[in-house]
Amino acid sequence: MIVDIVEARYLESYRIWLKFNTGDEGVVDLKDIIDKYIAAEPLLNIEAFKRFYLDSWPTLAWECGFDIAPETLYERATGKPHYWENKTA
Repeated sequence: MIVDIVEARYLESYRIWLKFNTGDEGVVDLKDIIDKYIAAEPLLNIEAFKRFYLDSWPTLAWECGFDIAPETLYERATGKPHYWENKTA
């Protein structure tokens, strides 16, 4: 199943609440990702970070061109692994 984000809300600091098309929801803290990638450097400004939007995939994206894969966000928010396709034994 392809995972999409259907709703996202800013909470505080670098934390965002997410709801997925699977019905799962959870909170992600993205500070470590923002710190890790030079493309995300503009998002160290918390006001810039708060201005995320859902792009056409849909996943979280920012005006600076930075985005994060919905599968990564799903795993972080739910603690569940995401599989691209069902595996049979």
